[in-house]
Amino acid sequence: MSARKDTRLTRRERMAAGRAASRTDPARADPSRRADRARAGRLPSLQTLALGILVGASYAPALGAGFVWDDVIFAEEPVVHAWSGLWNIWFSPADIANEGHYWPVVYTSFWLEHKLWGLAPLAYHAVNVLLHLVNVLLVWRLLHRLAAPGAWVVAAVFAVHPLHVESVAWVIERKDLLSAFFYLTAALTWIRFVEAPRPGRYGLALGLFAAGLLSKSIAVTLPAALVVWHWWRSGRVTRTDLVRLAPFFAVALIVTAFDLAFYTSREPLSLGYTLVERSLIAARALWFYVGKLLWPTDLAVIYPLWDIDAGDLAAWAYVLAAAALATSLWLWRERLGRGPLAGALFFAVTLSPVLGFVDYGYMQFSLVADRFQYLAGLGVLAVLVGAAARGASRLPAPMRVGAAAGLAVVLTLLGTLTWRQAGVYRDGVTLFSHVIALNPEARDAHLNLVGPLSDAGRNEEALAAARIAVERRSDSPDAHANLGQVLVRLGKLEEAEAVLRTALQLAPRHGNAQQNLAEALRKQGRHEEAIEMYGRRLRSDADLVTGHAGLGLALFHARRHEDALATLETGLTLAPDAPFAGELSLFAGRAARALGRLDAADAHFRRAAVLEPDSSEPLMELSNLRFVEGRAGEAEDYLRRSRELLPNEPATLHEAAEALRREGRLEEAMAWYREALRVGPEFTAAHVGIGAALIDGGRHQEASESLAHAFSLDMDSATAATAHYLAGLALLGQERPTEAARQFERVVEQDPNHFQALDRLAHWRFGEREYEEALDLYRSQAALEPDNPTVHANIGVTLYFLGRTEEALASMQRVLALDPDNESARSLVEELRAPPTQTVR
Repeated sequence: MSARKDTRLTRRERMAAGRAASRTDPARADPSRRADRARAGRLPSLQTLALGILVGASYAPALGAGFVWDDVIFAEEPVVHAWSGLWNIWFSPADIANEGHYWPVVYTSFWLEHKLWGLAPLAYHAVNVLLHLVNVLLVWRLLHRLAAPGAWVVAAVFAVHPLHVESVAWVIERKDLLSAFFYLTAALTWIRFVEAPRPGRYGLALGLFAAGLLSKSIAVTLPAALVVWHWWRSGRVTRTDLVRLAPFFAVALIVTAFDLAFYTSREPLSLGYTLVERSLIAARALWFYVGKLLWPTDLAVIYPLWDIDAGDLAAWAYVLAAAALATSLWLWRERLGRGPLAGALFFAVTLSPVLGFVDYGYMQFSLVADRFQYLAGLGVLAVLVGAAARGASRLPAPMRVGAAAGLAVVLTLLGTLTWRQAGVYRDGVTLFSHVIALNPEARDAHLNLVGPLSDAGRNEEALAAARIAVERRSDSPDAHANLGQVLVRLGKLEEAEAVLRTALQLAPRHGNAQQNLAEALRKQGRHEEAIEMYGRRLRSDADLVTGHAGLGLALFHARRHEDALATLETGLTLAPDAPFAGELSLFAGRAARALGRLDAADAHFRRAAVLEPDSSEPLMELSNLRFVEGRAGEAEDYLRRSRELLPNEPATLHEAAEALRREGRLEEAMAWYREALRVGPEFTAAHVGIGAALIDGGRHQEASESLAHAFSLDMDSATAATAHYLAGLALLGQERPTEAARQFERVVEQDPNHFQALDRLAHWRFGEREYEEALDLYRSQAALEPDNPTVHANIGVTLYFLGRTEEALASMQRVLALDPDNESARSLVEELRAPPTQTVR
């Protein structure tokens, strides 16, 4: 019997065979991984639930956040709001005013959400969190299919890693989540296609890839990543692999080229870095991202902008270290396996679009950002976490329990960091305060902090931030415009005007500067200048609601009631639910009442009362209307309701008194004025109101005494102008015209557009035969009411007395054009046209 050859393998040979098998077929890496996969198949729901809990708990603060920073790109975008906007999103991307890229899938999601739940921030944040959870499950599925060790653990770390907060908690970064979703689904579909080639799978993978590109063009790296996967899988890339992937590269080239062309047409940019400098940026960025993956602390939304110097030896250390690592992984691939090199290649390839080789706008602020490695970090995590998981699987059972406890601690720490970082996106104040705390020199951080502080009513802090922004960027029209806006809110109108005019010198068409300069002019009582500036603003943005609102108020105060009513109604049509719609309705009602359109006035006042249920002003206006209409019972009811709203508010009591005074119920009005003074002894408007009521009652001496007391108190300029005008009337009633004229002069000093004071003062000047002075005053009246025939008649008569007959004739012809039945004007025209009388010698 012949001896048989011993076919048993030695222990060393079995280990070598096992290593070879793991390199050629990762699914057979070791038996424990097959057992893990079996358990995962039996308990997927529990593991899925665990991932859901991790994501939900870590990102809970995001659900309570609002819209911040660039979220306005979609939140205030008319294309997103309009039902017809879907066509614009896909076929006219330039209509999205502040978006420089062609990413229609992202804006389609925003468009759809707006139709479902408007602009409720909770819903948008919830969608982002859910998309992140879906991506976590896709990562788990993908790594499980690749037989990567510790697939669930990698997915769990991916779920709670704080580097992903920027992509999840910031709504506008939906682009990262959607592009990752399509990227991962395309990769999974491709793997299925390679394992069992079918045309449908191929087409689906290509379509998903295209959708990823149309979500964010960083997905362009997928074909290169698939090449890496083919090499990792079999140790080589075949001609068949490249032929199959060629259409993917073609789609990547076409879509990315279009997006890049569109971007450069909207935001041409050339930062001037040399190729050497860009290489230094790339190497440093790669190590920066690895460092943040391993030690995710001090996560700044805007990291400091690096100084890049090709002569800096330390900068070259990053390049050498990267080259050394790549070389080592290549040389040791037989010993370590292809996984570590594949992971490093995936990391670098996926980050390549944002490593600085192509200019993009954010490079002006920082050369790195957490959101850029939302997917790329998987390459590092899969290698490091996978190695740890493989090592833990080989430990004795008691030590594996300890390893599981250690994993729980790590996930808890990462989740806590993510929870804290998610809170940074609560609102603009929190976000930019965080930016400044970690990067005080961040470009535009103080500038961007101004608006949120102002919106929160923290105007003094906003002013400080705005001044810092101007100091740091004195050439920025945005910085000056924001400073001007805060100054307007604080009532520092002269300084605001100077700052805003500087902004317009830097950028003559700067919309924010135009709007706020118009506001400053309006609040100074310079209504005609404000009207002109609002007009300039609306010529560049005809649908700007705040422009129509401000213009309508300026027109109302300029007594151009017809134009005011039309403009205010336009504003209400554009934004019927705007926060200031109640105020617009109130002034629209006042304009309609001034035009004698009482039904329209009533409708506007009623609407104002609905929009501002806590305001007494609409009720007071409705009371006034009812008195005019002789419906005293209803008028009294509105008065009662207005007082019930603010029973101890002097302004409410004063408004009621004003309504009664206008109806001639002087004694009742006096009682309400006195009640207002009982509640607020320093309420100057009530003292002035008593003076007005006394004048209406012919009690001029008592009126002078009441107004004298009002002058001893602090008054705003508008109240002071009214008080001086009433004091002038009281003095006229006492036959003291010269003293009265001095009071009217004080009125014009306080309010150059006070029509009645100009009229009284002009009449006095005329009576004193100071015709030139009278003429100037009448012309000021004409500027306020250009279609007032009485004013033009007064101008004509004054010119007649000055001997300027041709000008007088022109003024009287203007009167007849406005009022053809004016017999006095007709007589003067005939006299001026008559030939001079000849003297007979």
